[in-house]
Amino acid sequence: MNQTRGGDTLASMQRILIGIGLFVALIGLAWPWLSKIPLGRLPGDIVVDRPGFRFFMPLTTMIIVSVVLSLILWLWRK
Repeated sequence: MNQTRGGDTLASMQRILIGIGLFVALIGLAWPWLSKIPLGRLPGDIVVDRPGFRFFMPLTTMIIVSVVLSLILWLWRK
């Protein structure tokens, strides 16, 4: 009986890793188009640029990415 549970866990881990791999491959293929999206340069992203020092905090970008990922994961669980 333990082999069945281990097999189920192994199979689900394999599906997760394959899904992550496909997602990364799709992002890589779509990168020429995705790089044109102004993420990281949105209003609300903080940039402090001084001689010898640069600070960048993409607040708006982080919020948008978080909302999109949350929506995708919520739809995936349904």
